[in-house]
Parts: sequence; structure tokens; C-alpha cells
Amino acid sequence: MLHFVLCDDNVQVLDRLEKTLQSIFTKDDIDAQVVYKSKTPEEVINYIDNNDTDVLILDINLRSNISGCDVANIVRKKNKNIYIIFLTGHLEYGLLAYKYKTFDYLAKPVTDERLEETILRLVDDTIESHAKFIKLNNNTILKQDDINYIKKDGMKLVFCTSSKTYEIYSSFSKIQSCLPDNFIRCHKSYIININNVTNLNGNNIVMFDHNAICYIGAKYKNKFLEVIKNENITKHLEYINKWKSTIHRVKWYSMYFYWSISIHAHIYNCIKHKINNKEKIFICF
Repeated sequence: MLHFVLCDDNVQVLDRLEKTLQSIFTKDDIDAQVVYKSKTPEEVINYIDNNDTDVLILDINLRSNISGCDVANIVRKKNKNIYIIFLTGHLEYGLLAYKYKTFDYLAKPVTDERLEETILRLVDDTIESHAKFIKLNNNTILKQDDINYIKKDGMKLVFCTSSKTYEIYSSFSKIQSCLPDNFIRCHKSYIININNVTNLNGNNIVMFDHNAICYIGAKYKNKFLEVIKNENITKHLEYINKWKSTIHRVKWYSMYFYWSISIHAHIYNCIKHKINNKEKIFICF
């Protein structure tokens, strides 16, 4: 899925842009979503710093100390692959757009047709220019990093991410030629992304987030374990498991602290009530 972020100082423009984009995504069957929008450039920069963002659409002439060009410059330094699309009612800024390696420059008011043409070109470009994307069918594209594993189900291949599954009619031999080295065959019915493995259950089961599992076939076991060893995945998994254990302990201690505070607060309120009503207080040891 492609994640879009929008920035414009006009709230009405933001709302209309989001609505138009969602309509384009639906009409052209594009796996994309507007995940964040704001009229404040600082908020947009902060969001992109902390969240997965593929496309940034922003106005150049913002009513702020930070211009759209400033935002593009800051974002581009941190993320070389993000797509930047400028919106503006000032055509004289056109030459500046190329300085920040923008994908397109749209003059306001932007028509739905012009925006759709840009989005369709962008979808095609993600496939042609960046190997980190996989095009499944029509305009459905996946980030390679999002794929946990690919399962063969009869004539279909099922691409499984942590949040969704996608089905296409294809073969392992065809799809594997499009995948990087971190995707390996561990079973006649599974290709897994070793970068997303969270645990190994013995030498027979590979585990992912949300308790998803894949099986390791006898034919592929030796090669699979060799790759795991060479890629130093074992230490990586040990680190993940220690981190999860630490998080679990922190959550338990937090709950214990909350319960303790609640109990003490209840006792305090009971004593206060009895004092206010001049009732006797009995303390047992």
C-alpha cells in the first residue's frame, strides 16, 4: 500500500484533495490511502519522521515561517525515495520544484483528470524505478518489506502482510525472480521474507507477527537454516525476544503500580468519608 501525506494551509483544499484522491484510488483499483493531512508544515515533518510515507503532496506557498520548499528540502534530506508533488497557484515557482526532485508540479486549481494522470504515472513509476515495490495486478502494488510470506494455494499465490492478504494467479518461479535475496523458499508452499521473521519454533516452524506461521519443509531445511545462520538472523531473533520480554515486564509492573495507586486512593477516600461523618475507624494489625 502507498501512504499519502497532504499539506496545505487551506482546510477546504485539503478536504477536497483527500476526497478526490480516495475516489481515484477506488476508481483505478490503486492500493493506496491518505494516512495524514495537516495545514501545519511542522506537524507534517514530524509525522513523516515517525511514520511510513511514500507520497507527499504539498502547497509551496504556505502561510507559515516554513514554506513548501523548506518542507521538501527537509524531507528530501531524510528520505531520498519519497515522492513529492507540489501544488501552487504561483507558476513562477515551477523551476524551484525541480531542485527538490519533485515528481510533478500541479497548478491550482487542480482538475480531477490532471491529478488522476499524475497518480497513475506515479504508480507505474514505483514499479519501474524502485525494486522495493511489487506490482501484483492492475494497480495493486506491495512494498517488499511489508510482505511476510507468500503461500502457494493451488493455482493462486497469497501474499501475506501483517494487516492484509492479496491473491493473484501466478507461479513461484515467476514471482521469485522479482524478489530480492531476503526472500527464500522454506517449503514447497512457502516463500518467506527472513527480515520479518520474529521467531523460530524448533527447526520446523517460522513465526511472524500476529501469530502467523509458515512450515519448513524437509527438502529446504538445510539450506534455510544455513541462510539463517549466515545472515545472523538467530542473534536478531534473540534480541527481538528479549525486547518483547522486557516490554511484557514493563506492562506488568505498570499494571501493578496502577492497582496499588487505585487501592490506596480507595482507602484514603474511605477514611476521609468516615472522618467527615465522625465515624469510628478500626485498624487491625
